[in-house]
Amino acid sequence: MHAHLRVARCLTGALALALPALLAACAGDPPATPAPPTGDPTPVVIDPARDEVAALAAAAQDRAYTARYALSDGAGPDRAIVVTSAEDGTWRVDVPGGALGGTADVSLAATADGLFQCGLPSAGRPEPASCVRLGDRDDVVPHHLDPRVQHPFTDWLEVLTDRRAPLAVSPARPPEGATGACYSIDSTSASLNAPLDVGIYCYAPDGTPTAVRTGSGTLTLAGSAGPAPATVQLAGPVTEGEPLGVAAPAPGSGPQSADPAPGGPTPTGTGTP
Repeated sequence: MHAHLRVARCLTGALALALPALLAACAGDPPATPAPPTGDPTPVVIDPARDEVAALAAAAQDRAYTARYALSDGAGPDRAIVVTSAEDGTWRVDVPGGALGGTADVSLAATADGLFQCGLPSAGRPEPASCVRLGDRDDVVPHHLDPRVQHPFTDWLEVLTDRRAPLAVSPARPPEGATGACYSIDSTSASLNAPLDVGIYCYAPDGTPTAVRTGSGTLTLAGSAGPAPATVQLAGPVTEGEPLGVAAPAPGSGPQSADPAPGGPTPTGTGTP
């Protein structure tokens, strides 16, 4: 009988010593790490204003029309800019005071034969209209020849439809006298060569540009846009002359003071009067 009691006491003592160690071991086990969730990646944040501008710019690219715009740039009375976007994708923009320091009128046009600048009869250039080929249809107008008025109706539309372009877009109030949906557009690129001029861009529901305000001035649609021709016509015949620069001619120089860009294209081709 005493032997059994001794065995029981030994077992009880052993359990008393072992139990705290077992509890500590269990308490020290780290919790099981849950399996990483599976599923689709995080969706890209959609910018409604950016999408709206891209859709309107795409509609503008497909829009064929003729329209007159008032250009206010603080340099004098408003000027009447005529924009023609033809059915075949050719275009023409007539810019009064667009050359020779505002004393000569010019027309920029892109046809199947290339990109042209046409000098129009004006105070700074009284001779008949004539055109000079600047390059291929999709080339950029050289900076010293560029009045910058044509861009909102031509190549800047491509920038606005490009979702990769570094742009920040937000809704904006229309400039005075303007209608349509307006957006403030800024460049998010650190480069000095921004893809377009920052400012306010406005469009009608069908894509017709109704107003553009940039550092160069404000363009406002005057009246309603009209029908477009099948293709644009150059303002005059194509010649071997020099294009007209935007800057005023130097004292003592001739009326056509702009030298062609180094290595630029040789004027060729024919135009339709």
